[in-house]
Amino acid sequence: MTTPVKGPASYFPSIEKKYGRPIAEWQELIRSSPLTKHMELVGWLKTEHGLGHGHANALVAHTLAEQTSRKDAS
Repeated sequence: MTTPVKGPASYFPSIEKKYGRPIAEWQELIRSSPLTKHMELVGWLKTEHGLGHGHANALVAHTLAEQTSRKDAS
């Protein structure tokens, strides 16, 4: 039995289906953006890439959390 995905990652299947890009591609866009603040990145994804607020928020939250955990691990 698989455990259901929770948190921001629970949005990933619908993001890929709706926007036709893999999550890794969205995360690379976020990482390469000169913006660093959560809501700046959410706004950018919404205006420049047409994402809805919930999807943009989930991508940014997950990507920034990964970056933080990588910094903490080093």
